[in-house]
Amino acid sequence: MHRRPLLGALMIAALGTAAMSAQAQQAARAFPEKPIRLVIAFPAGGPTDITMRQLAENASKVLGQPVIIDNKPGAGGTLPAQQLQTVQPDGYTLAQIPLGVFRLGYTTKINWDPIKDISYVLNVTGYAFGIVVPADSPFKNWADFVAYAKANPGKLTYGSTGTLTSPHLTTELVAQRAGIQLQHVPYKGSADLTLALMSGQLMAGADSTGWAPYVESGKMRVLNTWGDKRLQRFPDAPTLKELGYDIVQNSPFGIGAPRGTPPEVVKKLHDAFKQAMEEPSYLASLGKYDMVPIYMGSADYTRFARETVEREKAVIDKLGLGKPQ
Repeated sequence: MHRRPLLGALMIAALGTAAMSAQAQQAARAFPEKPIRLVIAFPAGGPTDITMRQLAENASKVLGQPVIIDNKPGAGGTLPAQQLQTVQPDGYTLAQIPLGVFRLGYTTKINWDPIKDISYVLNVTGYAFGIVVPADSPFKNWADFVAYAKANPGKLTYGSTGTLTSPHLTTELVAQRAGIQLQHVPYKGSADLTLALMSGQLMAGADSTGWAPYVESGKMRVLNTWGDKRLQRFPDAPTLKELGYDIVQNSPFGIGAPRGTPPEVVKKLHDAFKQAMEEPSYLASLGKYDMVPIYMGSADYTRFARETVEREKAVIDKLGLGKPQ
């Protein structure tokens, strides 16, 4: 007796769903029809900002719409990924995904999943890191640094670009293996960290190579670098591996979109940013900071994210920096 109204309601619902699906498909085909916002994790003026602005400029030309950089520093570089949880999955808001995002579940109470709730578009590059000191520092090499720290536990201050960032965690891991205790001071980005180091507020800094011009001009000295081989510009600076620490850190990062972003949109974004990565202007901007392209497509980047979440848990546990249970 109620079958006809029920069938009618079901048909209307099905037609509505089909119409919405058709609209979504049409929007995906027409994408992009307006500017795209790319949220990055560090302030203006540092290596991340400068290289990502060049990438965005190149991608804008491919997509036919502006890609606008929005700097959201703080919270260990995880604010852009958190913003993805509050916007429409339409491809018009993207985020830089630093390695710190994969640590969030172990260090902070969050109501979203760094793997399930991000659509991984592609990985673009990583950093060249090192520990530097002012030119007038008594630490002429890493051995001097370690000797002072052992004689003065907890008194040697160093800065990084934020708590639970790769520079912070890697330095603490090295300190643990060296048997020394350091005092960490977090900053929001390379520019603030460099200013503090140059003004004598810190004894050392752990960062990507935003410090390179200061080393080249004789205002800073680099004690070690963190790649698998020495940096061409600083051939006298030993790697961590050469110093006896089996550690390599280049902290790959890429671009993510909100969960549920249509696959067609993700592919358009992937293809545009991959083409942007190959432009000489982007390669030149990376070269200024001893960075290189580290390309991973959407599937490989998603797999990398899953594996990194598991690997970072071991580091967090080893350092005792996990959130209280």
